[in-house]
Parts: sequence; C-alpha cells; structure tokens
Amino acid sequence: MSNKKTVAMVDDCRAPLVSEPLGEPEASAVAPLLKALGDPVRLRLVSLIACHEGGEACVCELTGAFELTAPTISHHLKVLREAGVIDAERRGTWIFYRINADVLARISTLLAARAPVPA
Repeated sequence: MSNKKTVAMVDDCRAPLVSEPLGEPEASAVAPLLKALGDPVRLRLVSLIACHEGGEACVCELTGAFELTAPTISHHLKVLREAGVIDAERRGTWIFYRINADVLARISTLLAARAPVPA
C-alpha cells in the first residue's frame, strides 16, 4: 500500500471539530491546577475540604483521614495552596482551609461542553 493511499484513508476517518479546542494560553493557565489535583492524596484533601460544613476544614480535621504524617499532609496542602486550588486562614494555632470556588468553576467550565465551532 502506498503512502498516498494510507494518508487518504486516515483523512477520510477524521471527524470534524464540533467545539472550540482549548487554546495555548488557557491550557497553560489550567495545567498547574490539574497537576496539583493529579495526586490522589491532594484530590482527596480537596474533596474532604469541600464536604465539610461551610466548605472549610481545619487541618486537624484533615490529618486523621490519612495514614500519612502531618508534615506530608502539610506538603500536599501547600501544593494545593500554591496552585490556588485552596485558600488558608490562620485562626489562633489552627489553619483552616477552604476551596477556591473560582478555580473549581474554571476547571468545571473547562471540562464542560465547549462552544460549537462555526460551520
């Protein structure tokens, strides 16, 4: 089979785009968020925080849910904080974490159906 015929067969199998693909600037902005959420421990931490009343949790409520040391949990929380996925507020000796709703909305929008491509 010649290359010309193979290329023609591949071209015939391609479906047209039905929505606008992610652009480079948007992909570059969202990739660090997804990378931060790409670890199972961090994903569980986000879920735990979001499931607490008022959408916030004290670090003392998070460490007991894992068979990990407190410094390891702190590291994962730091990664999520630096990525902007969660916010932190010190109250006395405790730190309370809450989900950054704007960031989750951005990720949700990214994963939702994109705008149709004009015909």
